[in-house]
Amino acid sequence: MASPYEIRADFDARSIVVYQAYAPVIADAALRAGRFVAPFSFNRMTWIKPSFLWLMHRSNWARKSGQERILAVRISRDGWEEALANAVLTTADPAAVAKAAVHVQWDPERSVRGAALNHYSIQVGIGRHLIRTFADEWVTELTDLTPQVRKAANLIQSGGAAKAQRLLPAERAYPLPPDLERRLRP
Repeated sequence: MASPYEIRADFDARSIVVYQAYAPVIADAALRAGRFVAPFSFNRMTWIKPSFLWLMHRSNWARKSGQERILAVRISRDGWEEALANAVLTTADPAAVAKAAVHVQWDPERSVRGAALNHYSIQVGIGRHLIRTFADEWVTELTDLTPQVRKAANLIQSGGAAKAQRLLPAERAYPLPPDLERRLRP
């Protein structure tokens, strides 16, 4: 039986796709520059999520204020695994969490209709000490998924969840090195 804490993602040999929701002003500037630039904040933690449906739940399919734009952020697998190697579970000792460069938490995965499922999705918080490395070295591509998200949301709302499912990114189990897998399990 697979672990309920398995990372599922869209990835290839060199990179993994994570998702983030932004206000239009941040997304537009990043897409124009091809990387994160002001008004993106380099002074606060940024949360990345390899689960598309978890972000759809979090952003209400790009309808929440300040989360109207959905970006697919392709980062290097080396960067992803570096982040995970520096991570502390948010359920750890509060002093360790406060000092950590990266936070990890596991939340119930979501269905296309937003129902909680019986397995978990990883959320990774990149802290101020690594945010420039994330933005300048790990990110390899930014893609605006907002039109696709709106189309899928409209299909779901009109009873076409099966059609919407075909618009979603393909995600499969990400093969973590055993030491990282042990480190990240609650």
